[in-house]
Amino acid sequence: MTLTTDTEDVSADTLAKALDDPRLANVLYHDWEASTYDEKWSISYDERCISYARDRFVHVAGTADWPYERSLEIGCGTGFFTLNLQQAGVMKSAAVTDISPGMVEVARRNARGLGFEVEGRVADAERIPYDDGEFDLVIGHAVLHHIPDVEQAIRESLRVLRPGGRFVFCGEPTKRGDYVARRLSQATWWATSQVASLPMVGQRFALSDHERQESSRVAALESVVDIHTFDPAQLRRTAMRAGAVDINTVTEELTASWFGWPVRTFEAAVKPGVLGWNWAMFAYRGWLTLSALDEQVLDKVVPEGLFYNVCITGTKP
Repeated sequence: MTLTTDTEDVSADTLAKALDDPRLANVLYHDWEASTYDEKWSISYDERCISYARDRFVHVAGTADWPYERSLEIGCGTGFFTLNLQQAGVMKSAAVTDISPGMVEVARRNARGLGFEVEGRVADAERIPYDDGEFDLVIGHAVLHHIPDVEQAIRESLRVLRPGGRFVFCGEPTKRGDYVARRLSQATWWATSQVASLPMVGQRFALSDHERQESSRVAALESVVDIHTFDPAQLRRTAMRAGAVDINTVTEELTASWFGWPVRTFEAAVKPGVLGWNWAMFAYRGWLTLSALDEQVLDKVVPEGLFYNVCITGTKP
């Protein structure tokens, strides 16, 4: 497999087709993003992200049955969820799939860097290339909203689980949470662009013309690859129709998303590497503080549909 790291490597005809084809758009977009994805989203494989992944899993699914014997991740990206959960002791062995060859390649490379060997396959989540009952756990992080037929993806996840096996999907955007986050991001991008256009500021912080063109091409596909937002109750009903039992959802990030999305947008709008370590710690600690407020206080009084993320788990009968 070869990573495609520049949108200029893709023909205009292919890009035009992708704008009308979510599956092709997902392949192109995630291949483009694969080599820089971890840096873009501040993904690491140390205690910071191990704790984040473990806490998301525990919040919705608890710690029963740890460690799971064999796990499969759909839409693995660079391996963030699987590799950090494996380091946390959630599973003994793991396989990963993604529709993007570039992402599968990076996930396997990241695994080797941590001393793991994970099996990686390029696959559509609606047609998982494994036999019935092969896994004890199926997981995904920020993947369901990219899949055209979510019910079929959950049905396939149940098929490859053994009886009593569990699926856990985290990091899915809610309808109302996504609406607010997008508008905060749009306002932040506009404001940052205006400031970066100032001569003294722009020389140090502004993206180059090439980088802006790349961002524009990627942004065009983002509107295609992000297919769904979710209402937690409707997502539970979708899982029930797919055949799951013991279904549970939790929602996360209210004020944390109001802070986090503008921060991420600002980071994407300036030259890579110019903000430095102090900025990174400010962003991380700010997100942690507000996440704690959301979970410990606001979760008890704010309707679930207003939070940004929904996580869901269920088991195979």
